[in-house]
Amino acid sequence: MKKIFTLLAIVGLFSLQSCTVNDGPIVDNTTSEVFEVNASFTSTNDYSKLITFNYPIYSSDVVLVYRLSGTSQGNDVWKLLPETHYFSDGTLDFGYDQDYTTRDVNVFMIGNNLQTVSTDFRLNQVLRIVIVPAGYATSINKNSFEAVMSTLKLNESQIQKIQM
Repeated sequence: MKKIFTLLAIVGLFSLQSCTVNDGPIVDNTTSEVFEVNASFTSTNDYSKLITFNYPIYSSDVVLVYRLSGTSQGNDVWKLLPETHYFSDGTLDFGYDQDYTTRDVNVFMIGNNLQTVSTDFRLNQVLRIVIVPAGYATSINKNSFEAVMSTLKLNESQIQKIQM
């Protein structure tokens, strides 16, 4: 009887062992992309621009949008959205914002009287949209376009220009 009990105990130990499965997130670093698009914000398009991706991105990816705000010492100055401009008294004049899904990004202006905003800020705006894989989303310096490009190991020749 002791032998049978010992045999059952040994069989039980082996049969009750479980396999370990790692169901953690899979980080796919191959989806880093940068798009450049010219956009004009007018009453005709409700002061917004919808940019559709060529294919869906992962829901864990982050989309960053930068606007070319000028140049400094011969270098482009890119500002991360949202970007807000105030009157001299500190009240909101206008701003740019964005939201995105796995299929597109919508860039839009906010403010009360957008038709009064100078055309320098509404027409022919150059935007850069960066798709950041989830693995980089928390460790990247999002405020600097150059730092994002460097971290993602992307260069100017890899920026895809979209004609709309």
